[in-house]
Amino acid sequence: MNGNDEKLYVLMLSVHGLIRGVSPELGRDADTGGQVGYVLDLARALGRHPGVSRVDLVTRLVEDPAVGPDYAVPREPLGPGATLVRLPFGPRRYLRKELLWPHIDSLVDACVEYLRAEGRLPHVVHSHYADAGRAGVLLSQLLGIPHVHTGHSLGRTKRSRLLTSGRSDAALERQFNFQTRIAAEEEALENARLVVASTRQEVAEQWGAYENYNPRRFAVIPPAVDTSRFAPPPVRRKPDPCPWIDRFLADPDKPPILAICRPAPKKNVDGLVEAFASDPRLRERANLVILAGNRDDLTKAEEPARHVYEELLLALDRHDLWGHVAIPKRHDPEDVPEVYRLAAARHGIFVNPALTEPFGLTLLEAAASGLPVVATNDGGPRDILANGRNGILVDPRDTGALAAALLEALENPARRRDWVRNGLKAVRRTYTWEGHVERYVREVTKLLRRDRKAWRKRKVAGRGAPPARLTEASHLLASDIDDTLIGDREGLRELLRWLKGGAPAVAFGVATGRSLPMALEVLREWDVPTPDVVVAAVGSEIYHGPDLVPDIAWERHVQHGWRRRALETALAQVPGLTLQEDRKQGVRKLSYYVDPRAMPPVEALRRRLRRHGLMARLVYSQERYLDVLPIRASKGLALRYLAFSLGLPPEKILVAGDSGNDLEMLLGDTLAVVVANHKPELAHLKGSNRVYFARAAYACGILEGIAHYSFAPETVPC
Repeated sequence: MNGNDEKLYVLMLSVHGLIRGVSPELGRDADTGGQVGYVLDLARALGRHPGVSRVDLVTRLVEDPAVGPDYAVPREPLGPGATLVRLPFGPRRYLRKELLWPHIDSLVDACVEYLRAEGRLPHVVHSHYADAGRAGVLLSQLLGIPHVHTGHSLGRTKRSRLLTSGRSDAALERQFNFQTRIAAEEEALENARLVVASTRQEVAEQWGAYENYNPRRFAVIPPAVDTSRFAPPPVRRKPDPCPWIDRFLADPDKPPILAICRPAPKKNVDGLVEAFASDPRLRERANLVILAGNRDDLTKAEEPARHVYEELLLALDRHDLWGHVAIPKRHDPEDVPEVYRLAAARHGIFVNPALTEPFGLTLLEAAASGLPVVATNDGGPRDILANGRNGILVDPRDTGALAAALLEALENPARRRDWVRNGLKAVRRTYTWEGHVERYVREVTKLLRRDRKAWRKRKVAGRGAPPARLTEASHLLASDIDDTLIGDREGLRELLRWLKGGAPAVAFGVATGRSLPMALEVLREWDVPTPDVVVAAVGSEIYHGPDLVPDIAWERHVQHGWRRRALETALAQVPGLTLQEDRKQGVRKLSYYVDPRAMPPVEALRRRLRRHGLMARLVYSQERYLDVLPIRASKGLALRYLAFSLGLPPEKILVAGDSGNDLEMLLGDTLAVVVANHKPELAHLKGSNRVYFARAAYACGILEGIAHYSFAPETVPC
């Protein structure tokens, strides 16, 4: 790559938890763990790479006194070339990740606004975890930017492990929203051009359980460890006392069994305590030291962390382990390297007893600090110990086997020394950040060479030239036609008078499932003047008035992956589907009438298309219609594209609809109105942010929404 503009600009998304560059509060809660440390280290390491010009790590801006002011700072430098960018979306207060799903579309709108203001698009968008994966899919589809994804922890794997441990499916769904999470993971897997995994086992066994699994899209790039922070203790020097840990222990000089993890059920710290308590020789031989996040008042702790702490403390009391176990209430991030070194100096071991472990960064930190490890025989630890030969793998659900492995690791000094040397060598050989980002940049460069369009200098301007009428407008009203704009002639006349009074401040657009000729035909029947913009064929076509010139840039954009004839063939024999008339079809739209009693579920249709290697968006509405569209086409994406092109912020756009094919345009940060005569398929949006359910029907409902939002107040009232 030549010149700064050709160097990589990476936009990373990691949206849950509490992320800050200085003293990150890892372990503060169940959402602020290893992923936070990983994305911070990755952003900094990428920023230092000579082939990278810029890294923006986008997360959520949180204005909440309970978490502190640091998380409300819009920008925080992370180092050369890397910046932490906090964007507001959803409520101001802090939310656990399971509650973020309804706000992901707002994150997409916030990202689009941010990129428009920056005046430059990234070469790739790299999402971390399923929630950011959903946002990454939408940004990729909207802007045509290649999508890179890292799963970190996978919903199918976690759900399976928790079911095995005895939890009920219904209880797990209430707590973790697995259905939504797994669907987002499938969508990210289908859309991503590159999936970065930590281990071969993660690729084959964990991602391999997904319907959209394609091994050719994966790159195994193990995470790394910061050896400037994690290093062995000085040789032949008695370790200094550590009062905040030693005060719990009757004999602090005994070798510690050290565990560091978030207070989450899958970390299995209660299983570790049971294993330690079950073997008198183990209790005699060692102490148990557990750093499981920070806690103050347990009665105010959120679930599931409170449950983990309660079970842990009850187990200590049940087995009378006081004096043998240290579980400090608080520790700072800078304390963690010292704790590793203390454990190494006292000839201890590190243990990771998690039920499932995608990678296990703490194992690398322990190895870099001179500690042998006992680890779960799941996920990343398999690869780490195969590379390092620095410890023992064990089934963490077998408390007897876990206790035996811990005792075995403690009782052979010669083997312990070998494990320590092997671990240090493995870290230097395989797990450095320099090596990690070198491989990362190489993989992304290959990806971009396969998509040469992504190598061009990207400008926010130049995505088509809308007519002056659109570019001069300060607001945009965009409405569905059938059963929203039309249906009540008097209400429609009132709405048109309002629009005429607001000219030229308010541009008028329609977003419809109809083809352009059919849309113009019905608008003429209802005496509606030609709109300033028409989004037709469920978002697969855009036309700019007054001459309704097609937006060629949008057509080229949505053509990506579109194989109309192959899709029609794949769906030809599906029961319950009948092709609509030719005039209702489109170059980039297949439309069917539906017999809901005979048609398979929409997800089954998606699986059918995946088996044929086909990409498409399926829009099912009113239990009567199915539209098959390019993966980058929808009413919502088309309106976001218009907003991006016109420079209109979402709060300057009011959208109105009544049915399922309006769903995507009603989500996010635009001002949305659902008219009273809406179909039942939109009822679930009640209570959503910026979605107003009007009491009036048709155009009167749109007018009610305009009044509710005080939309375009500078316009002349009718």
